[in-house]
Amino acid sequence: MTKEEFGFQDEELLASVIADLIGDVRHVAVGNASPIPATAALLARERGRLEGLSRPHVSLLQSRKHNFWTDGARELFDCAGQGRIDVFFLSGGQIDGHGNVNLVSIGDYDQPKARFPGSFGSSYLYYVVPKVILFRTEHSRRTLVPKVDFISAPGVSPPNVHRTGGPVALVTNRCLFSFDAARGRFALASVHPGHSIEEVVEHTGFEFDRPADVPPTPAPSPETLRLMREVVAPQLAEVYPQFTARVFPLGRPRESGDP
Repeated sequence: MTKEEFGFQDEELLASVIADLIGDVRHVAVGNASPIPATAALLARERGRLEGLSRPHVSLLQSRKHNFWTDGARELFDCAGQGRIDVFFLSGGQIDGHGNVNLVSIGDYDQPKARFPGSFGSSYLYYVVPKVILFRTEHSRRTLVPKVDFISAPGVSPPNVHRTGGPVALVTNRCLFSFDAARGRFALASVHPGHSIEEVVEHTGFEFDRPADVPPTPAPSPETLRLMREVVAPQLAEVYPQFTARVFPLGRPRESGDP
């Protein structure tokens, strides 16, 4: 069964899941090339407004309208170091079962099979932002591996290392994992509609904990879909016009039978 038959798109489900993970916080920051986390952050803000709150504040690094910084990443790092960013998002070419992220290369470092864009500020932000949500839209054994080939940002640190931040969850196109920082290990929290536990096990390269009963991931509510399609999509189009046109065509509500 496809997401369209359920009445929503993959991207809408993932944004809804991430928005729930954001919770009640002061400030959410989103880096470059992150349209699904950006959708989730704006959705979380609109939910707050409906509840009469003025939060969370959302900073989209590539946006002019949703960004109070004038010096880009440098101010992002300053805010994070001062404890003024509560949620950030990271992805990577590889993510392993200990929450380590690889944004550098595959294979031997001196003779790699593939190169990625680089770590940028991932290792720093991973240490200082209290709630880091990992996401990967390709859930496969080549992306979710037993051990990353290069650690750009470590998921856990030795006890003698001061660290206020780290991963809390991993959202993929198949499921949601929660992360236990004390054990340095993921647990399967829910499986998305249209997927199965067996499928998750088959396509995951690392070991993870699994409760006796794994619930399905809740589908986005009609109100959540309305907010994304009618309120968030027009805001998102400034930064991600192609993504918005594909997922939310013409900024109108999507019906179940739409192409």
